[in-house]
Amino acid sequence: MESSKVPALTRGIEILNMIARRGPCPAADIIAELGIPKSTTYLLLAELKKQRFISIDGRDNYCLWTKLVELSGQALGKMDLRDIAKNRLTRLMEETGLLCHLGIIDEENAYYILKIESTSTISVRSHEGKSLSLYRSGIGKCLLAWQTEAQQERIINNIEFIAKTPTTITGIIALKNELKNIRRQGWSFDNGEDYTDVRCVAAPVFNARQDLAAAISLVGTRLQINQDNRDFFAGKAIACAKDISRLLGWESPFERKAS
Repeated sequence: MESSKVPALTRGIEILNMIARRGPCPAADIIAELGIPKSTTYLLLAELKKQRFISIDGRDNYCLWTKLVELSGQALGKMDLRDIAKNRLTRLMEETGLLCHLGIIDEENAYYILKIESTSTISVRSHEGKSLSLYRSGIGKCLLAWQTEAQQERIINNIEFIAKTPTTITGIIALKNELKNIRRQGWSFDNGEDYTDVRCVAAPVFNARQDLAAAISLVGTRLQINQDNRDFFAGKAIACAKDISRLLGWESPFERKAS
């Protein structure tokens, strides 16, 4: 491995990575694990504390502090979710031949913010910026399923249910049961609930804070997506959503434990 030209910076980063990995820990553990001289370690810890990258808790353990939150917030704010997702969604479209969307929720409204058109001769009409139903669409239900309990309750209580098709969910209890099922299985399904001949599977995208960032969907006609292949397409959507989530800094619970 090439030696660092800025060893103090490298050691400071190693300290931050160790605390992030292990949680709050005493200076003695940092010295022992990283092999940094004691005097150097304390100088680095003092400077990191001065710059608000770390703090000391009531047990004299060093823990990550507010400067990291500030920097990460600024970095995340400058990320264009559309740019991050575009290549992955394009690949998903090529693998499945289906129309792909990226959607977000803003308060009580959901929208498509990216559309990757299918190369199939069978097409489904949609457009970027289109407003989505939170109880009739695949992405809408997926986004609603991962809201906080209070936010979900507020949104549901304000829904005016309209039966657009025979399969549209038309009641609060039925919708809540549907959302629980979506959380449990990890994806949602629009069974012709907004448009009779349209089917959709959707999966959630998460950010580095483990919060919902968006949802993606595969959309097709009832001839393209049906009871026989919807689980297959759901698996494809979930895998793509996880790829996009990782690009946003998300780690699955299993990956965090392994590290």
